[in-house]
Amino acid sequence: MQETISIKTNSQRALYDITRQVEKIVGHCGTESGIVNVYAQGATAAIMIQENWDDSVQTDVINLLAKLIPNGVWLHDAQDGNGDAHLKAGIIGPGETIPIINGKMGLSTWQNIFFCEFDGPRENRNIVVTISSTPE
Repeated sequence: MQETISIKTNSQRALYDITRQVEKIVGHCGTESGIVNVYAQGATAAIMIQENWDDSVQTDVINLLAKLIPNGVWLHDAQDGNGDAHLKAGIIGPGETIPIINGKMGLSTWQNIFFCEFDGPRENRNIVVTISSTPE
């Protein structure tokens, strides 16, 4: 089974919690055991599993990446000014795979799924959610 989540981003760089949308898809599919893959379409976006209890963690992720990969110093900036966004997306990666256990995602209490925007704001970002069931 496969579905696409579409979101609008309102910031140049931010993390957006998409856990509830993915949970809803997992719940509707009826899979008791398997995996769910969450994949960001786009070369300047990524998916990350991170804590959601405290917003400072998401801010820290954005700030760390800004320090490690600053804006405006990359060869690709000569094309469209977003060289840092491509590098950040490449390091974080486009997807995460989560086990489905007893019909629910196997995330721990403090883990949530985040769409990472590194080149926003964007009217439409697509996240592909693919569910594979374990054979009975």
